Parts: sequence; C-alpha cells; structure tokens
Amino acid sequence: MPSPTDKELLEIISDIESDRAEFKESLSGDAPTRVREAICAFANDLPRHEKPGCVFVGVRNNRTIKGLSVTDELLRQLADMKTDGNILPPPTLAVEKRVLEGKEIAVVTVQPSDSPPVRFKGVIHIRIGPRRGIATEQDERILNEKRRFGNLPFDLQPIPPSSVSDLNLTQFENEYLPQAFAPEILADNERTPEERLTATKMIVSSDEQIATVLGILVLGKSPQDYLPGAYVQFLRINGGELSDEILDSEDIRGAVPDLLRRLDEKLIAHNRKAVDFTTDILEQRTELYPIPALQQITRNAIMHRTYESTNAPVRVSWFNDRIEVLSPGGAYGTVTAENFGQPGLTDYRNPTLAEAMRTLGYVQRFGVGIPTARKLLTEAGHPTPEFEVNDTHVQATIRSAIKS
Repeated sequence: MPSPTDKELLEIISDIESDRAEFKESLSGDAPTRVREAICAFANDLPRHEKPGCVFVGVRNNRTIKGLSVTDELLRQLADMKTDGNILPPPTLAVEKRVLEGKEIAVVTVQPSDSPPVRFKGVIHIRIGPRRGIATEQDERILNEKRRFGNLPFDLQPIPPSSVSDLNLTQFENEYLPQAFAPEILADNERTPEERLTATKMIVSSDEQIATVLGILVLGKSPQDYLPGAYVQFLRINGGELSDEILDSEDIRGAVPDLLRRLDEKLIAHNRKAVDFTTDILEQRTELYPIPALQQITRNAIMHRTYESTNAPVRVSWFNDRIEVLSPGGAYGTVTAENFGQPGLTDYRNPTLAEAMRTLGYVQRFGVGIPTARKLLTEAGHPTPEFEVNDTHVQATIRSAIKS
C-alpha cells in the first residue's frame, strides 16, 4: 500500500473534523493500549470512509507536532501490534518514521479491513467522530453486513447447502465464545445465537444461516463432508523410506480444535525418550524432539495450507531419522520461497482461521512460529529445519538431534 505523502499527512493532522487520526505525544503510560484501540477502530472503518486511518506518535492532541526521537525500538513496538495476537483478525498496517515540519514522528497507517468486525482483546472498537467507542449491537450488524460485500478470502466463503445444524453449538457457546469476547461484553450480550455466530464469522448472517468455511473448519460436526482434505494423515515409519514398515497410521479428522488436540497426543505418544545409563549414576532421559517445535511447525501447516480445490491432507511422516510435514499450497502473498520463515514476515491465505486459532490459544502471536521452532531445535541439538517451498506445497523436514 502506498504511504501517504507529507502533504496528505499534514492535511489529516490539521483537519479538526477528521475521524481518521489518533494523536499520541509518546508511547508511554497507557498509550500502547489506546493505540491498539485506535488501530482496531480504523480497521473496522464503521463510517465507510474506505480510506486509511493514521496514528501519529509525536503529535499533541491539539494537533501540533511535538516530535520525538523515533528509534528502531519504537518502530518495532508499533509494528508488533499487528502480530502480537491482541488484535484479531490481524490488521493491514504500515509503520514508518516521518519528518514533518522538521520534526521526527512515527506514523501507523491502518487500512480498512476486508473482514470486520476486528476486535482488540475481544472488544470491537469503532470511531465515533473524533473519539473511540465500543460497538453497539447495531454497529456490529453494520460491520457484519459490510463484510458480506467485501472481497472475502476463501475461509469466509459460504458453503451451501450447509447450515447452523452442521455446527457444534455447545462447543461454540462453552469454548469459543468465552475466549473470543471480553467477559464484560458477554455479560451484557443480548444477541441471539445466530447473531453471535455471525459476529464470529461462523455463518454468513442471521438472515442467511449458511455456514462459512471457517464455521465448518472450527465448529463442524463433520468438516470432511464439505472439505474432504481438511484432515491430517499421520504415519510412523520404522525406517527412512515410505516403503518401510509402518508402525502407526491414522487419518486424524474432525474440527480444527479436536484435530489439533489429537495430533498433539499422537506426537507426544511417539516422542519416546532415549535412556542413557552410561554417563551418570542416574539414568538420563531425553525427548527425541522438542514438542513445542513440532507444534509450531504442524500448526503452521494446518493454518496456512490451502483448503480450496484440493482433497490433499496435511501429511506428518515420522521416520527413524527425521519428521516430514507436508502442507498443501505453496507460498502465499508477500511470503516467497526466498523469504519464507523470516521473523515477523507473514501473510494469510486463511486470515480468519488464523484468528480462530489465536482465539483458541493454539497461536500465541503471529509471524514467529518458524523462528521459534528453529530456536528450540537448535537448543536441543538438532540441525536447522529444512523447508522446501514451491507453488504446490511447503514441506518441512525436522532431522534427529546431532549426536556428539
């Protein structure tokens, strides 16, 4: 997205009628929280400006430019607001240092979301003239309606002839909602179940109760009836080739939360510990692989895979000397074969599925899964994981620890 020119930024700052600007003298005190609320509100774009909103750090509330020292650390703090998992779905924004009237300021430019409502810590923030506010039920309906006419990603597309009856509503009410919305919002919530499903993007709307791809993936009673490839094929092979003896084989099916839990159980069960009686009086037990690293890579495979126009599953093949994780669908968006896995760099083939996995606690923050796995594997004595990235798939190879 092109950056606003200096002239455009000065016009936004000086326009006292504008509701597309937020001003902070610095990033101290409660400013980080207020900036996140503003980012959320600009992403929701309730007034339908269809133009970016800007957060100015180094500008007073009276719209005079104070200036400040814009360090790399300050820019990093602002950029991390996109990926720290507090704002869902992750907004599209740019962070940069600018010099206006001879003074340094930091500018966060936030694009309107194609997939509102956007929530900060479970609360939908909106812009009401020059101030922020919390969305009412009517505001939320407007944002939901706005989403229906946007250029929706595949995971928000409706799946006819599915309906609310295909979704596990008990799981939705007891597990998903309490994690998706702040307690005070739920306590004051008089929305119907259909309105709640719409707000969380599980169905198209209260009037058009067709399940979305997201709803089927996250809450579906039998997701593979509609998305045949939405499962994980697990193999434990006694050897180094697919043709060797198979010790365990399972097609892990179900909605994403159940699938992830069962896959974790499978990984833990096969992560038998090596026992060393020779180097010490007490026996030493060592896990074959660090489980958190395997979780980062397998969850990335499920989150970023393509679910469109393929019946291929995610494949986890555990050999004696390595684990291979194959995810259908190659690099996406700004992620390429060359920059794959760089810290903080990510794009979303399935942005609302990423939001749901963050809500459910399977993702802590965005853009750090592969770097975290690399770090954990290195600390445990494993070679750096290898990634084959092309137009049709991404394959991760995690090799056994190097023996000293």
